[in-house]
Amino acid sequence: MAKKTVWYEVEENETISECLDRMQKDGYMPAGRKEEPLFEMIDGNPVPVRQLIKFKGILIESDEK
Repeated sequence: MAKKTVWYEVEENETISECLDRMQKDGYMPAGRKEEPLFEMIDGNPVPVRQLIKFKGILIESDEK
């Protein structure tokens, strides 16, 4: 049985639309979004590399039983 809630991360070479399409193919719909910066240490200082975007997917319930 599939989990009711799954977090999907937009991959580095993936668009937001492609991530949402991937969620839908897996049977999930977006129910939330969060972003967090990804840092890399350069010369002892944190430097932002890119923004991580994650979507909270909830299982699409089927009425068929």
